[in-house]
Amino acid sequence: MKIKSISIFLMAAAVLSACSSGETPSGALKARLEVAASSGDILFGHQDALMYGHSWRAVPGDDLDRSDVKDVCGSHPAVLGFDLGGIELGDDCNLDGNPFSMIREAAVAHHERGGIVTFSWHPRNPLTGGDSWDVSSSAVVASVLEGGEKHELFMQWLSRCADFLASLKDSKGSPVPVIFRPWHEHTGSWFWWGRDLCSKEQYTGLWKMTYTYMTSDRGLDNLVWAYSPGAGVDAGGYMERYPGDDMVDILGLDCYQYGEAPESNAAYSSLLDSTLAFMTELGKAHGKTIALTETGFEGIPYGKWWTGVLYPAVKDYPVAYLLVWRNAWDRESHFYGPWKGTLSEEDFLEFVSCGDIVLLDE
Repeated sequence: MKIKSISIFLMAAAVLSACSSGETPSGALKARLEVAASSGDILFGHQDALMYGHSWRAVPGDDLDRSDVKDVCGSHPAVLGFDLGGIELGDDCNLDGNPFSMIREAAVAHHERGGIVTFSWHPRNPLTGGDSWDVSSSAVVASVLEGGEKHELFMQWLSRCADFLASLKDSKGSPVPVIFRPWHEHTGSWFWWGRDLCSKEQYTGLWKMTYTYMTSDRGLDNLVWAYSPGAGVDAGGYMERYPGDDMVDILGLDCYQYGEAPESNAAYSSLLDSTLAFMTELGKAHGKTIALTETGFEGIPYGKWWTGVLYPAVKDYPVAYLLVWRNAWDRESHFYGPWKGTLSEEDFLEFVSCGDIVLLDE
């Protein structure tokens, strides 16, 4: 068995090249993703991998060198995902109970090992006080835009988010480049920024306000911006609320498998195949890298899911990275990645030995 890994030297070379050319930290990360996509590599990612795994959890003071992926195959995922939900309120921990101080430590450590870090954000509902999934009002996005009753509050929230992203510095004090993925899955209507909760103009206004504040007002040059609709739309629906090439770096997709296995395997594979096909063409047309920004099958009840379902659906497309969702430490069946002893453990080892699935080489 041979596992393909991204070397820390590759990432260091990209950063050094960017520095010597005067390129920004985000430019170095975009270049790394473009190289992966053009070479046929798919960087494997896992949400919250260093924070906890199936039946275990890191605590402050740990060296943050354990992950379920590493337990199974000896290497960390190449891409590490975190969520910023709760940062807007000034909370000490995010919505999954991870201390932001540990998230910062883990993000920096992963970057310095040669890995890539991505952040999603599930902020609270600023109008109702509920969570991101509170869709009881269709006036939320309008309320945070300029002139809205919650605009000043929301700008404070953006400020706290920017403060955290700006605090990501390596051991030499240089900004850590990260993928920032706000306002995701907007083609559905389960978040307060979703399709039925705001107009096209309001959604793109929310994106532009976020982008302008982070990049122009705060001067953050370490953010690579990912646009990630949910699955189940055609190319027109995918691009309906696209904010513009000048505010997007990655065309992403959030696509999960639901239902019983193996009966649901074909539907998931077909959906991924058809969506990645038009995303590939959109990526070429707009000069953007594509990625599978969230995916997985809760509980992975099919033992050959990695090689028999996921891999065939992604292998022929220029997907820079794919990220499966988290392995909850306190919920027996809420996991999307491999762990020692799970049904699909051996199949995952075959998956990462396919030759183009890339893990982190330390």
